[in-house]
Amino acid sequence: MKTAYQNGAKYYLRNDILKPLTTLLYVLLSLHAEAQQKTNQPVDYSSLNLPAQPNIVWIVAEDLSPFLPMYGDSTVATPNLSRLAKEGVTYTNVYSPAGVCAPSRAAIATGMYPTRIGAMHMRTGPWFSFKTKDEALLNHHEKYNPVYEAKPPAGVHMHSDYLRRAGYYCTNNRKEDYQFRCELTAWDESSWEAHWKNRANNQPFFAIFNLMVTHESRIWTKTNDSLWVDNFLDVPIKPYWPKTSLAQKDIRRMYSNIKEMDHQMGVLLNELEDEGLLEKTIVFWYTDHGGPLPRSKRTIYDSGIKVPMIIRFPNRQLAGQSDNQLLSFVDFKPTLLSLAGLPNPEYMDGRAWMGQYQDKSSRKYIYAAADRFDRQHDRIRAVRDMRYKYIRNFLPNQSYYLPIKFREEMDIMQELLRLRKNDSLDPKQLLWFRQKKDPEELFDTWNDPDELHNLANDPLLASKLQELRSALDGWISDTKDKGLIPEAEHIEKVGNYWARPKTVAPSFTKKGNSFQLESPTLGASIGYQWLSPGEEPQDFWQVYTSPLEIKSNKLLVARAHRIGYKPSDLVRSDNN
Repeated sequence: MKTAYQNGAKYYLRNDILKPLTTLLYVLLSLHAEAQQKTNQPVDYSSLNLPAQPNIVWIVAEDLSPFLPMYGDSTVATPNLSRLAKEGVTYTNVYSPAGVCAPSRAAIATGMYPTRIGAMHMRTGPWFSFKTKDEALLNHHEKYNPVYEAKPPAGVHMHSDYLRRAGYYCTNNRKEDYQFRCELTAWDESSWEAHWKNRANNQPFFAIFNLMVTHESRIWTKTNDSLWVDNFLDVPIKPYWPKTSLAQKDIRRMYSNIKEMDHQMGVLLNELEDEGLLEKTIVFWYTDHGGPLPRSKRTIYDSGIKVPMIIRFPNRQLAGQSDNQLLSFVDFKPTLLSLAGLPNPEYMDGRAWMGQYQDKSSRKYIYAAADRFDRQHDRIRAVRDMRYKYIRNFLPNQSYYLPIKFREEMDIMQELLRLRKNDSLDPKQLLWFRQKKDPEELFDTWNDPDELHNLANDPLLASKLQELRSALDGWISDTKDKGLIPEAEHIEKVGNYWARPKTVAPSFTKKGNSFQLESPTLGASIGYQWLSPGEEPQDFWQVYTSPLEIKSNKLLVARAHRIGYKPSDLVRSDNN
């Protein structure tokens, strides 16, 4: 008899019986899964008929996996999302490069991998907005976590900065959690009141709305709120979650929050429709990473990085279609710019999958990373193709489970910890709590979507294992992965929050009846305002793109800002 271990559970089988049966079963399951996947074909975007500068709205739900009817989960009805899917395109293979929000948002804003720009740790400051002036808060945070900013290369600007230069009115409602201070010229408005309605007449707009009701924290902070679902709703339970009544309560809360989020999204759609703008606007709905419950957020299993996304085009173009191509968050910025008719900056890691500058090549792999979360450190990298996921654990002697105090506020998480303490976890639940990781993992996500069966030692998949190893090595090398450098060493290079370099203030050069502005800091963006006598500067800056004609009885003030640097001092013109 031969002892074998699978998923942490021990069983005994004769090897001569096991091998042929396993091979036959694997082949049959593979053929079935492949047949299922082939029913989804990539969408042909060549027929899209869009305005030269379409309005674009991003509605972003937080901490949510595809627990939705259009993805096969009919636990709750989502009439507004279902309408969006019926009238738009549903995407089935969209991935964040990290299982947590700030690195994910950095990737979306820059079109670059967090590991390339030093935005991989969660988080590097105590803020959702870098507008804080509370040094005591910053100093308090620094006692526990380092305070510093990601520093992308010179000339990198946020997605909205490019759109503003092209004449768009850009609003953010409201998070600015990018691992770096929001670029001064990024937004016309960024607040809880920010809205596309405040733009000039007929001005194209790009608006982001962040819907926080599905956030992890809402599992416990809404405990006393009324549910949007039946108190006894029968909910699906992942194999790695406990099945106790207390755990099911938190799962019901998650589905209740989905219902509430769907309602909020419907309000936003109705606003567009009531203003006669829905058929002039491209509406994106997606989530910032995977779900709020244990073994999802902060992991780079699909439960942590695979997200739902639906896009509705004007006049219901491409309605009801499904797009199965691999997409990464680094593809969002180039696609956004392409839809607005803007060429893609060469520094970006992503590709535009539609629009005027569409990249017709297909993405073969997506990549993801997990590093520090609050005070808990790990170092994991992953690559995934359409079917297989390869994970490399750089700290195999450390447990998968990290004791994140924020997450442990959830009853379902406390239930898992209680069951572990009592030796009552089953083998699948125990996987997350193993004291050591496998150095390498390989999952067949078609046959094992929960990623419970490590196939790294399966001889039938040796060539696939080597292929994905090589792909991951190439990505790490190409991005000069800053997560593989000790964080203290990385901070020495970029400087902590207090030691950041300062953007040099712009100079004014008067030429005829115009002012020309220039900052010596390479790649800095310049913002300006015209002020009446006695007026003070506001928080939001116009983007300088060309010489400004001098205005009588107005004072020109300006600041410069390079991402990762301190913004410059404010300078004032002399109109004489």
